Formats: sequence, C-alpha cells, structure tokens
Amino acid sequence: MLRIRTLIGFIAGAAASVALAQSFHDAPASAKTTKNPTSAADGAKSGATLYDKNCSGCHGNKGEGAVDGPALTAAAAKNASDGELFWFITHGSPADGMPAWESLPDTQRWQLVDFVRELQTTPQNAPAKSPAKPPTAAVSTSGPFIDYRSESPGATHKITVSDLPQPYATPSANNGPRLVKRPDGAMPKTKPGFKVELYAEGLEAPRLIRTAPNGDYFAALTRADKIALFRGISADGKPDVVATFAEGLNKPFGIAFYPPGPNPKYIYIGNMDAVVRIPYQNGDLKARATPEHILDLPHGRGHSTRDIQFSPDGKRMYVSVGSASNVDDPDTTPEEHHRANILVVTPDGKDVNVFASGIRNAVGLAIQPKTGELWCSVNERDGLGDNLVPDYITHVQENGFYGWPWWYIGLHQDPRLEGKHRELRSKVIVPDVLLQPHFASLEMTFYDGKQFPADYAGDVFAAEHGSWNKSTRAGYEVIRVPLHQSGKASGDYEDFLTGFVLDNGDVWGRPVGVTVATDGSLLVTDDGSGSIWRVSYAGAH
Repeated sequence: MLRIRTLIGFIAGAAASVALAQSFHDAPASAKTTKNPTSAADGAKSGATLYDKNCSGCHGNKGEGAVDGPALTAAAAKNASDGELFWFITHGSPADGMPAWESLPDTQRWQLVDFVRELQTTPQNAPAKSPAKPPTAAVSTSGPFIDYRSESPGATHKITVSDLPQPYATPSANNGPRLVKRPDGAMPKTKPGFKVELYAEGLEAPRLIRTAPNGDYFAALTRADKIALFRGISADGKPDVVATFAEGLNKPFGIAFYPPGPNPKYIYIGNMDAVVRIPYQNGDLKARATPEHILDLPHGRGHSTRDIQFSPDGKRMYVSVGSASNVDDPDTTPEEHHRANILVVTPDGKDVNVFASGIRNAVGLAIQPKTGELWCSVNERDGLGDNLVPDYITHVQENGFYGWPWWYIGLHQDPRLEGKHRELRSKVIVPDVLLQPHFASLEMTFYDGKQFPADYAGDVFAAEHGSWNKSTRAGYEVIRVPLHQSGKASGDYEDFLTGFVLDNGDVWGRPVGVTVATDGSLLVTDDGSGSIWRVSYAGAH
C-alpha cells in the first residue's frame, strides 16, 4: 500500500500570518526564491497521475486530508512558495514521517508541486472526481476472487495456490477509496444473531486496539500521536470512561503489555521509528512517566506501522517492520535493511535478530493462546493486477522466508525481479490463509471470549482496511478465519462485518483494529468514520 508518505506539517489550523512569517519546515532562504521551471498547466496534468498513484491514499483525492496525511489545502502549504514545497518533497522530514524523495526526477517533483497548487485553487465544495463505476458484469459469488458486491456476512471464501492468475492478467488499477461521511442510519452489517452498536465516535482516526489485562481498551490514535483509553461498557453500550493515556508519541501503532499475565509493569508502544515503554499498573488512566526508549527501528518512506507482541514466557519481543517500498530489491536498496521482516529482540531491546523474513508488511501480530505460536496479518505487494498478490494470515515459522520481494506464495517469481535469487525458490513458505489481493489486512486477534457460540472459540478475527489497487473495491470488512478448535486453519475465511461501502462504491468506514472485550463482544476500530463499533451475540446461532 505504498504511498508518498505524509507531507506532514501542512498544519490545517495555521494562521496565514504565522505561515508567512516563518519558512516552511525550516526550508532555507534559497528555497523560497527558487523558481518553478515547469508550465503550471502541463505540470499539473502530469502531476495528477503521480498524485493519484502515490499521494491520494494519504492526503485524499482532492488534497482534503486522510488518515495518514493532513490536508494539502491548508494555510501552511498554501502560503509556502513553490520552491519551499519542492524543497520539502525533496528533503522530507523523518520526524514527521515524510520521506526524502530526491530519488524522483526533478521534473516529477515540480509536477507534484503544480498539482498541489491546482488542488489549492479548486473550490473545496466542488464535486469530487467520480470514482470508477462498478463493472456491470454479474456479481460472482462462487469464484475465489471477489469484490465488495459479493461480500456478505456469513459468506465463505477460499483461495488456493492453483487459483492464482498470471501476472498482469488484468491491468494494475488505481482505485483509491472515495471517503464520504457516514450516511444517516448507516451501520455495519453482521450475521444473524449478532448485534452491532456504536461504542465510541468522533475519534481522530483510531487504529490498532488492545485489551489490557484489567479490561481497559487502549487504542492508537496514530495521526494524533496519542494513545487513547476506554474503560467499561455502560448499559447504553458506551464507554464509562474515556481518557488520553499518552501523547507526544511518533505515529504510534503497536501496543503490548509486559510481562504477559494479569499484572503488567509496562506498556510497550510501537512508534514509527522506535519501540518505547511506559511504566504501567492495572487501572492507570494516564502515563506515569515519559516514554523510555527501548529500540530504534528502521523508518523513513514506506510502511510506518510497527506492531509488538511478547512470547508467552516473556523472554522474546516480536516487532513487525514493513518494507520501504512495493517491490524494491534489498540487494540494491539500503533502505530495506531490516525491513519486510518480523524482528525478535529481548524485552530490553537487545540482541536484535530476524525472526522471519520476506514478509512485506506484517501489520498485525498475535499470539495463538493454546500453542504460543506467533501469527501475522500481511499486506502483500501491488502492481501485478486485480488478483495478485493475495494478502494473507498465517502462523509464522522461525527463520521462515515468505518470498518478498523476489517470490510470492510459493514458487511464483515476481516478474519485476525475474531471474534473481533462484536459490530461494524452494524456501518460500505458502501462508495458511490466502485473502483477497489488495485487502489491506491489518490487525488480527484470536477469539478467547465466552459470549459467541462455542464453535467460534479460538478463531481469528481480522480487519481488512480495503483496496486501492483493485478495479472494484474489496475489503472494508472484518473477517473470521475458523480454526475449527484445532489451532490450525484450513484456508477458508468468512465475511463477518461488512457494509462500509455504499452501492455506488463510495466508502464511509475502514476497519483497522479488532479486540475481544471483557464481556466477550468484539470492538472494531474504524479510522474512516472515526468510530469504534461493538459486535455482541444476541440470539440463537
């Protein structure tokens, strides 16, 4: 899901006078007077293509801002000179999650500046560019590859290795979500016997969520650099207490409690660039101290989510680090060092090793309660067509190699790196459960509650954030992966919570995180509508 990451710091509320008085992101004086050599009209036309492909997922189709990036139409960016914008795109800001893009040709960087200027002069109440119309072909509910039109609570799906098409069997699409306000009365849909309620709303893009040993719920507000805390479920289905547990973080995502068990002493947080920890006791509503740095992590351009889990004995800390790119060759790209891996370290951040490799972006980590195995939920690569490459959920083999970037799903070589590392071909592990390509599979959890029917015990629930590299949307749902009370997957998965996409293809919600509440219900974060949904079991199964 690679995008040109956040041109962070286009501060939405900055006053024009302040923006004019200061240089844009400390750009040098020479940048302010640098002239744009491109023709604005021609540059904007080419820049639109670059923007759609690389920037719209973070900043919105019209530069209005999205989950990972602020609005490009805000005062600070409007008041910056062309040269300052060009300088910032070129040099970036690691502290803000903005990579340096000097690798792009000068002309393309100027074209992006031209297109940003066009966005800034377009009235914000003008009609948005319409998304691609859904195909008129009949909806297929029996084939392995589907889209949102055939997602339905209770429907089951299974993709096997033999189902995979050839690369480029269809064009590579650019169909990012058009995010709209949740229509009045719109609610997620689930299976008969289950009930959906709005647990919390008005949140700033809630992402990963975890249940603390004492039953509090901690959610990463990544864009706000905060961790929020929710306590209890009242009679009307709302939290009894809402608090800001920690702030001033750096794009936090992963949350884990240490040591494992009922009485943790620390809460660990996966920032974009580091693992930090805060002293913690059950019941704390606010951080007791400033975060303690534990481990530096690779960062910069590319994937920024860092999840954390501990082995059941507390001796090992697993940290996921996504790739810096879609399919860059680590042999020639230093930025990919220790990326596209799951790292294993001691809880104090020492003895760093690679636990498993070739995993493009393991956004969600979870420990299987019965076996103690590490599992992960993975975003695979884009650009090979609608139905390649499947995202996946799998248990993780120590020292296992999962293919990225040279191979995928067993014996399939990525044609963009053809002929490279043939010695690895036989080592590529096929994941347990192949999901729809471009699903954007995020947090996963194992159901250890008692409220749902008995056959749900131990099953996986996972949030599918939704596609952009597929001609007709897929994902935007929560799925269930049955483990059949055996701890092992059979390769199938089931739609569990859907309804976040409207009939015309517009999107109002995007699931990110999922956790089991103390009463056995599920809590699901939705960074599209800024909500947390609660799914409880209410009737006969």
